[in-house]
Amino acid sequence: MPVTYLDAAATTRVDPRVADVVLHWMTEDFGNAGSRTHEYGTRAKKAVQRSREQLAAQLGATADELIFTSGATESNNIAILGLAAHGEATGRRHIITSAIEHKAVLEPLEHLQSRGFEVDFLKPNHFGRVSLDAIQERLRPDTLLVSLMHVNNETGVIQPIVELAQLLHGTGTYLHVDAAQGFAKLPADLTAPIDMVSISGHKIGAPKGIGALLIRGRGRKQVPLQPLMFGGGQERKLRPGTLPVPLVMGLAKAEEIFRTEHEKWLVEAHKIREQLLGAFSTTAYHLNGDPEHTVPHILNVSFEGVDAEAIIVNIQDLAAVSTGSACTSASYTPSHVLRAMGLPEKVASNGLRLSWFPSSQVDDLDAAGIAATVISLMD
Repeated sequence: MPVTYLDAAATTRVDPRVADVVLHWMTEDFGNAGSRTHEYGTRAKKAVQRSREQLAAQLGATADELIFTSGATESNNIAILGLAAHGEATGRRHIITSAIEHKAVLEPLEHLQSRGFEVDFLKPNHFGRVSLDAIQERLRPDTLLVSLMHVNNETGVIQPIVELAQLLHGTGTYLHVDAAQGFAKLPADLTAPIDMVSISGHKIGAPKGIGALLIRGRGRKQVPLQPLMFGGGQERKLRPGTLPVPLVMGLAKAEEIFRTEHEKWLVEAHKIREQLLGAFSTTAYHLNGDPEHTVPHILNVSFEGVDAEAIIVNIQDLAAVSTGSACTSASYTPSHVLRAMGLPEKVASNGLRLSWFPSSQVDDLDAAGIAATVISLMD
């Protein structure tokens, strides 16, 4: 029996149709989009522009508001650290975020703290959702930025970014949203008036190493970002370097496929979730996350009396799962997300994340086998 892949929140398999597109732009139309003296470069430049327009349109924006990056981590760093000079020049040194953000947001903000910025790390409720009222209570005249993720990568809980965008619209406070887990899956949310949106390709069947940052204009006013790197002036002088045309085209193809097959994805994602929860009903488990505000493809559970690492080892011939973010999986400390939710230590220390990408190595899911293994491990 093949091992069922249940770690899609970490990464997805590249869709074969996307791989074909990437290969074409690597081996046939391989020109540099910055080359202006021949047809190879012209074709590459036009293709990149079409992809930029397509992706921006899905975010309710225009092509000149989107820059390509290596992924959401780089996008997050540009959005957060790129505002530092403006904050220092204007005296706006206060930032609001949540304690459940990805490390690609938390660590840049910790860096800004070392530069004299004041950061409020708000805790969510015990369901893992950040309160809009809590954010509003902490807004100050010198609040430079609010950074709140779209979908939590460990629990799948959807945060109130639409309402937050409406709250901050027209104020002097900028809003950044890390949408690595929500891009294409909840498309309507990201058309809200969010100033900066970070996206990643490898969560939706595109290759690793490609993403984008949407920098939405406020009328004629642009978000006052400063570059973190220099050399070449590409991507609005915010992200220099030769554009990886094959990866850009792969991202656009993956988004197109996901958009056209979105309804099918929803049905299949819910079906897998129901299979797993149905099987787990024979065990004693705790659902970590808000069942009313969650995406269908991420499930975080803690089983009573069973160590999560023991489960992972004992089901490795059945399924590939994780205890949380791939970026912090090297350390076996309790999840900072589950701890911030105020869950008991045994629950927070043993959260098991199962996440799936329908039609990508989940056809042979043995949910009953996973549940049986858990039962055999119970004290």
